[in-house]
Amino acid sequence: MPDDLHPGAAVAARPLYQQVHDHLLGRIVAGEWPPGDYLPSEQRLAASLGVALGTVRRALDELVQEGVVERRQGRGTAVLRHSSDRARFRFFRLVGPDGSRIVPKGRVLTARQRIARAEEARGLALAGGAEVLALTRERRVGSRVLVHETIALPLPLFSRLQVPVGQDLAEELYVLYQRDCGVTVARAEDRVSPEAASIPVARSLGVAPGTPILRILRIAFGLDGTAVEHRVSRTARLEYAVAIE
Repeated sequence: MPDDLHPGAAVAARPLYQQVHDHLLGRIVAGEWPPGDYLPSEQRLAASLGVALGTVRRALDELVQEGVVERRQGRGTAVLRHSSDRARFRFFRLVGPDGSRIVPKGRVLTARQRIARAEEARGLALAGGAEVLALTRERRVGSRVLVHETIALPLPLFSRLQVPVGQDLAEELYVLYQRDCGVTVARAEDRVSPEAASIPVARSLGVAPGTPILRILRIAFGLDGTAVEHRVSRTARLEYAVAIE
């Protein structure tokens, strides 16, 4: 068995399938298998790691559940590549008052580099004075703005991100993160709270200043567990919905 599956007594005490999980995840994070690439077969992985086939399968089951890889019938296991539909329906948790799914179009209004604000720095675990790429975005159905967003992305990690300003986006942002910057969003933590609409947000949403709105603070994490996105979404017309299983 390779030495890196047993780097220390504390880690070695963990179940073997978790060690295999961490080993494979580390290789994915390092770019050995980019999004869309297939991993070696389960049999080859088991042989190369010196573990039982069932151990590899259980480790891969964990990676599937975490949204890192996907099994493709008759073809093998591939590193998950974000698509707009997958990103939208996995990570966009706002629905209409009747519970219906909303499929909005996104438009970035501004994109600029600036110093991270205090809340952004805390959420992204950045040092004071660190720079972020700051986006403001509206999400619309037709001409009606349903969501106003402010997004902070740590630099230089997102220095290669290409977002057209003032145009409807053909892809979800998480697709662009992966394509342009090699950043895969694996999970997100949301915190929901009420808020009174500020003048700029009220103007965007088409409501009166001070109107009660929903504020959703999101911290999104990459495959290695690092915080990669601070996002605040605000809406006056949608509800937040999440299924806990």
